[in-house]
Amino acid sequence: MHLSILLSVLIALPILLRLSRVLFSPLRSIPGPFWARVSRLWYFDRVRRGQFEHENIRLHQQYGPVVRVAPNHYSLSDISAIKTVYGTGSRFAKSAWYDGWKHPAQWNVFADRDIKRHGLFCLGEKRNFTADADTRKRYTSLYSMSSLVHYESFVDHCAQLFTQRLTEFADRQQPLNLSHWFQCYAFDVIGNITFGERFGFLNRGDDINGAMGAIEKITIYSTLVGIYPEWHPRLFGPLSRFKWSGPGGQAFISRFVQEKIRLHEEKGLGHQAGDEETKTQDFVEKMIIARDKNAEKVTDYHLLIMGQSNVIAGSDTTAISLSAIMWYLLQYREVLRKLRREIDDFSAQGRCSADVTFKESQEMPYFQAVMKEALRMHGATGLPMWREVPAGGAEISGRFFPAGAVVGINTWVAHYDERVFPDAKTFRPERWIEAESEPEKLKVMNQMYMPFGLGSRTCLGKHISILEMSKLIPRLVRAFDFVPLRQAWHTENFWFVKPTDFEVHVQKRTPGPTTV
Repeated sequence: MHLSILLSVLIALPILLRLSRVLFSPLRSIPGPFWARVSRLWYFDRVRRGQFEHENIRLHQQYGPVVRVAPNHYSLSDISAIKTVYGTGSRFAKSAWYDGWKHPAQWNVFADRDIKRHGLFCLGEKRNFTADADTRKRYTSLYSMSSLVHYESFVDHCAQLFTQRLTEFADRQQPLNLSHWFQCYAFDVIGNITFGERFGFLNRGDDINGAMGAIEKITIYSTLVGIYPEWHPRLFGPLSRFKWSGPGGQAFISRFVQEKIRLHEEKGLGHQAGDEETKTQDFVEKMIIARDKNAEKVTDYHLLIMGQSNVIAGSDTTAISLSAIMWYLLQYREVLRKLRREIDDFSAQGRCSADVTFKESQEMPYFQAVMKEALRMHGATGLPMWREVPAGGAEISGRFFPAGAVVGINTWVAHYDERVFPDAKTFRPERWIEAESEPEKLKVMNQMYMPFGLGSRTCLGKHISILEMSKLIPRLVRAFDFVPLRQAWHTENFWFVKPTDFEVHVQKRTPGPTTV
């Protein structure tokens, strides 16, 4: 009898504690789905379905600027909230959701939740961090805008091979999944930039050694386990033994990168101090030089983390963004005509070369507007960027959130805000050009524009991604015509909102009078 009473108490106690939190929480009046009040299962289920970017927009349309999606998790939509949560000097650290994106016993840049440590960017094993400005400068400089010119030849090589593959599809009159080939391109570019050689995805479109599949497994696992981060340390070890699992995918990528670094070092490329000025120098080469100069500041672990970060994050976001640009150009033929006219005019004037330099692409105003509008319409990430309210709490959207509350803004929610982007579902690059004559309006639009994140946690690879897009899209628009095989595409959202069936026919085009 006593045992049954004890068991009843043990079962009832967690339920009563959860109910008491719901009933007496200072945030109990925040609206949202009923089951989101008592369990993370509602949010887990909606994310698991792979369409949460659309669900998130609907939730704000139904409930307003602040919506509960799980106990102590609140999705935001106000522009004032963006500055508070993500602005310069914000003390809102990344939430525990990001723990699912790293090995439980290791540190990496993306998942780091320590604001001070990330700000210092002192890389190394978690127990061996030292505040060193040189290390931070050396690492961040690899991804800086000023470094882009050093990577253009790497991108040109892959862009030429990509156009060769498209020409072959055109000659065979064979359809292709353009989003898959964009990922092959992005993967080979990041291989070239990181390790000094392509991985080989553009050779035949094959998934080399299953790397794409491994990254997909990592993404799905990390996205879902992050909702229950307390389970991540318990699941990671056992699951890492299985290739089909997310942890198994992480183990594979770690080995994949280690082998690439080993092969790079075996080549003996002459890591001399003078080589630091070599324009075509890859990431690993630069970091090996830094390591050989001072092994305490730059270690083998730095090389591994940099390589893993580039491989895991370096293809999906760029491939998704390239797909978005081309998809909307093909859906809005007048926009395509205007862009093609600009590219053809620049080419005729000698201002757009065969390889299309980054500088040339930046001088095409309509192309810049097209890129910006496409990334607004289809941001690469589709879940709230969760942050934890710091000590002392914070006032957000007219409500006080106590310390420990988790808040976040979804890129898709921000980008489809009709108050900032009227007729938000329409692909209209002109909105960015028109706004240039209204500085205050443009300022607000830019504040709500966040395809690469915001603040100190902006995507490190942003400039490289923009470089890849800037050099490839004008080449494709100038050289080919594409015919989509369906009027609507399907996407799957596990953090990255990936198109799954962007199938097209491709035809070679002779540049001349603009026709579509």
